[in-house]
Amino acid sequence: MLYYIFRFLEQYNIPGAHIWSYISFRSLLALILSLLISAWFGEHFIKWMKHRNIAETARDASIDPFGVEKKGVPTMGGIIIIVSILIPVLLLGRMRNTYLLLMIITTLWLGFLGFMDDYIKIFRKNKEGLKGLYKIIGQVSIGFIVGLTLWLSPDAVVRENVSVPKQGQEITVKHKAEAVKSLQTTIPFIKNHNLNYSNVMAFLGEYKVAAGWVLFVIMTILVVTAVSNGANLNDGMDGMCAGNAAIIGVALLIFSYVSSHIIYAAYFDIMYIPGSQELVVFLSAFIGAMIGFLWYNAYPAQVFMGDTGSLTIGGIIGVCAVIIHKELMLPLLCGIFFIESLSVIIQTQWFKIQKRKGRRVRVFRATPIHDTFRRLDSQLDATSTYILKGWPHRPFHESKITIRFWITTIILAALTIITLKIR
Repeated sequence: MLYYIFRFLEQYNIPGAHIWSYISFRSLLALILSLLISAWFGEHFIKWMKHRNIAETARDASIDPFGVEKKGVPTMGGIIIIVSILIPVLLLGRMRNTYLLLMIITTLWLGFLGFMDDYIKIFRKNKEGLKGLYKIIGQVSIGFIVGLTLWLSPDAVVRENVSVPKQGQEITVKHKAEAVKSLQTTIPFIKNHNLNYSNVMAFLGEYKVAAGWVLFVIMTILVVTAVSNGANLNDGMDGMCAGNAAIIGVALLIFSYVSSHIIYAAYFDIMYIPGSQELVVFLSAFIGAMIGFLWYNAYPAQVFMGDTGSLTIGGIIGVCAVIIHKELMLPLLCGIFFIESLSVIIQTQWFKIQKRKGRRVRVFRATPIHDTFRRLDSQLDATSTYILKGWPHRPFHESKITIRFWITTIILAALTIITLKIR
């Protein structure tokens, strides 16, 4: 909104109006504004929720070796995050940008899905929340919408990167002059850093391009579903998910900025994506909202984000990565989310296999994996056998676990960026 107002005023030589054309100015303003909104709105939201006794069911203190019982803490804090993202984006973004619209739709879609889950848990006193099938349908639907839009929209184009050899061993990276619909995605360690989905489907001959787009849509669905569920599982300790999401958001912001800048895109040997600069504005607001939310969510938490926040966070990360063609780098960048999900899958599947044989055998003390680090041996199920019962050797306070997970995500984010220079 403000972007268009000041661009209009620029025609009349109004002093300072031209700075609204700079992505750096709008991004920093979005970051500051989202921080202020989350801090102000968060305080009032928490008071409002407490006044009406709208809180999550008390978490069992027995799972914490330090005996911390979290009772009466308001949930649905994801509303703070969503409001803190959308207001700056609506004010400072270019609303005609397809990528920005996709990010807004994703935020609202998954925010509503998570809200319904939290609503059922709190007001209907059903700890299971929204049925898992409905969650999956909601996640698959938004993934399908995003994938189909990127396939069919004439605005979703890229200028592919190519390596041009010069004298000796020197190689220069250039971008094709024409922006085209592309099935290429960035992958590290290989020439030009690109993998073409149509090449994966080459066995279909003349139909390989159409099949490549179908594969792309399926991949988009898988990425959105996997990352949103991973973020949801990671949301189990004060500040855990918000801190990890902020770090991942910084890495995606860097990728979005260099993808929108033809010189930097050439330096990193990645595709130039016109229009992706608006993602920088969105991600700046996203990072600001995460940091502002930590003001109240850091240990001891005054508010929980609930599924309203965690599903939205994961969806934003997944969709953004797909838009800038970096979805295959998410297993490394979102390594914490991936490990959390993998630990749950291993635990449940192994237990089911052993149960058929008449044995109760678990791999970890508890899952998601972050709960393993705070569980005592004395708190384990006496009727079950644990493969990793002696690991770790002692429990840790949740604030220490959270900070160490943040540090791990920082390392993974740095490695993800570094891989673009390793060929």
